[in-house]
Amino acid sequence: MQVDGVKNMGDNKKSLGKKIRIYLVDDHPIFRRGLAYLINSEADLEVCGEAEDYLEGLNGIKKENPDLAIIDISLKSSSGMELIRDVRIYCPGVHILALSMHDENIYAERVLRTGAMGYLMKQEAPETIISALRRILGGRAYVSENISSKMINRMVDGGPGSKGSPVDVLSDRELEVFRMVGSGMSTKAISEKLNVSIKTVENHRAHIKEKLDLKNSIELIQQATLWVQGENK
Repeated sequence: MQVDGVKNMGDNKKSLGKKIRIYLVDDHPIFRRGLAYLINSEADLEVCGEAEDYLEGLNGIKKENPDLAIIDISLKSSSGMELIRDVRIYCPGVHILALSMHDENIYAERVLRTGAMGYLMKQEAPETIISALRRILGGRAYVSENISSKMINRMVDGGPGSKGSPVDVLSDRELEVFRMVGSGMSTKAISEKLNVSIKTVENHRAHIKEKLDLKNSIELIQQATLWVQGENK
């Protein structure tokens, strides 16, 4: 049966008795398998396809035209943020839930601005994941109560929690480079991972140092390493 409140999306209309189709993009096969099992256990939901990187995910979503795509923001050889942005461009009728291991305080609002309708951390309970899916399928955004409160406080001038993290001044790509630097990756390795030139990575590093008021590359590496360590706690 169909979930109450789910809207028809483009040509992908669901008749009574048809299951709601969900596409998974995550570069961890074991996690994908567990998530697929959870979703397929619901009487009205089914996983219609899976992918582990940007290109496979975008092509699969274009082909399957699912009702909803679950996308990890950190993929095997690319950025899930870019995939979310491009899915919104090429498949505007597909709802998106971002699912990640990364701190929601840093990424949740970025993901919503990019085009997803929700952000969920991977350690959440199975029932929370299903609840988030159903909320988004009903046309409503999903974030945790913690993030919701912070977003509201930020709208109130001088309210508690209105000041964000120092890395909020970084663009999505700069934050990605900052995290890779903190993970010990060299400029060459980052350029290969992101499929951009070494000069482009060097430019990102320069902008990061300027925005975070860091004097040199040593301070950049130190601050990025401390930030990654804190994020992983």
